Amino acid sequence: MDDVVTVTEPAEPDVAAIVALWERCGLTRPWNDPIEDIRLARTTGHGAVLIASVGERLAGAVMVGHDGHRGAVYYLGVDPGARRHGIGRRLVEAAEAWVLARGIPKINLLVRKENAAVLAFYEALGWHDTHTVCLYRTLDPAKRDDEMRQKAAWAAALPRRDP
Repeated sequence: MDDVVTVTEPAEPDVAAIVALWERCGLTRPWNDPIEDIRLARTTGHGAVLIASVGERLAGAVMVGHDGHRGAVYYLGVDPGARRHGIGRRLVEAAEAWVLARGIPKINLLVRKENAAVLAFYEALGWHDTHTVCLYRTLDPAKRDDEMRQKAAWAAALPRRDP
């Protein structure tokens, strides 16, 4: 992969390709709507989506945002066929620059515990485990009930592992 990697904000027609990329990377879950997440990031003034392109090809994408105190990285994914060429690093650097440009001094991200390769990637970039537990609660009762059903169905469909 000798082409130049460019990192930009996407156009509206790119959203479907970004979501498809995140799905190929295993980043989406049935109870989170990535299209709605992208819309919120792009319209609230507190977030953005950045894409990495090699030539005309979408090679990676990340969503970044902030709450006024800390920045956050979401959905960072690099197309499986384009990995190990510095694209993930470029997207992390672009997300960090986006946060810094808004005067935010810190940035966080969430990685699932079982994703050892991604944890190693971020550690190699100088990120550190905060030794905290992330908790959340869905406040809308209808969404909460629907989310619980979707999570149960998703978990039931996972392959069983013997201990």
